[in-house]
Amino acid sequence: MLAYVLLVVNACLVLVNTGFCSVAICVAALIKLLLPTPSLKAYATRLANWFMWLWATINMRILHLSNPVEWDVEGVDDLNRRGWYLMISNHMSWTDIVVLCSVFKDRIPMPKFFLKQQLLYVPFIGMSCWALDMPFMRRYSREYLLRHPEKRGQDLATTRRSCAKFKHIPTTVVNYVEGTRFTSEKQRATKSAYRHLLQPKSGGIAYTLAAMGEQFENILDVTLAYPDNQDMPFKDMLMGKMQRIVVRVRVLPVDERVSGDYFNDKPYKRQFQKWLGGVWEHKDGLLDDIYQ
Repeated sequence: MLAYVLLVVNACLVLVNTGFCSVAICVAALIKLLLPTPSLKAYATRLANWFMWLWATINMRILHLSNPVEWDVEGVDDLNRRGWYLMISNHMSWTDIVVLCSVFKDRIPMPKFFLKQQLLYVPFIGMSCWALDMPFMRRYSREYLLRHPEKRGQDLATTRRSCAKFKHIPTTVVNYVEGTRFTSEKQRATKSAYRHLLQPKSGGIAYTLAAMGEQFENILDVTLAYPDNQDMPFKDMLMGKMQRIVVRVRVLPVDERVSGDYFNDKPYKRQFQKWLGGVWEHKDGLLDDIYQ
């Protein structure tokens, strides 16, 4: 009974926190539109980012009050709050966003997520993400591009326009390389070669690197795991049942393996896919060790 009471209370507190911070971020964005100079606009952007930091801090406090969480975090000691990072991570639950923001909010610039276009229309969340300059992507399938060749290259152009806003303020761009949340059903349906992961999709990260690869200082390869709450981590967290959160971070260089023309250079594309496959194979082995 207590668990369901906590579920309702925590959900309400998180929703109130999200609503308040979202409105504050949108107000900061409106102020930014009215300010006359780039320096003042940059100040408004920092204000919006601070409200995102506040959202992450309050969420962490809310969930800490009801969850006896053991945090097991490695690989974050040498990160820089004034740097530019591309973060890639496995994706299992809405919990991942809360965890990433909680772990990294005081270590690197607040994470900015690549989002599906449909999320723009979610109340509060869509507008605040737009106000934070998070990129909204409308991906076109190969079949659609065959019918509408004029749309070819539009994804990359959209990514470049979105990432241009990050050139003057330190930024962390997050890409969930699997493209969707992991489930055993999706793993079987897609015939994934990995035990704990879906197949990585190289196109999304390639778009990001093509748009602003020269700005990134490093790639952060993040592995998330909830060893005692694998089935429903978000619900368990709201019910006060989250036991242990494991975060492993590898700092990878932005070198020749990830610098090239993915869209027109086929040998480089194969090399890049091989590199990403190696990263995912390492992550799968790491998750094996964590779960055992």
